Amino acid sequence: MSIWWSFQLRREAASVPLARRLLLGTMETAGVDPDVSYELSVALTEACANAVEHGGDTGSGMASEAYRVTAYLDGETCRIEVADSGPGFSGCPLPAAEDAENGRGLRLIEELADHVHFGRTGRGGALVSFDKIVKWRADAPLALT
Repeated sequence: MSIWWSFQLRREAASVPLARRLLLGTMETAGVDPDVSYELSVALTEACANAVEHGGDTGSGMASEAYRVTAYLDGETCRIEVADSGPGFSGCPLPAAEDAENGRGLRLIEELADHVHFGRTGRGGALVSFDKIVKWRADAPLALT
């Protein structure tokens, strides 16, 4: 069995903690190990913050006011995708310098997840997708193994 959910959020700073709380609540209800849930929530926070900050310049002079978060729990894997209408990535983003003000969040996502992909949506926006192997609590009601 697998489950997935998707929601669209406004490109506002207040949407970032909302996305994080929705993920943490879902993971707790499903029975995902709290340490794994926390790491996924930090990675999601960084991806959402990136969408809020950079995800609205479509290059056409029109700004998009929303971004989309989709999460999948399938067996032992959780995949999270954050898509926006921004300029997207041209290949893998360059490593952020230690004192850089931007780009460190993307590196943090790479450290917290098992597999990360930075790319473009079918409509040309940015797509951050990351997977993590899930550990389940012993009493997990929805262990999807």
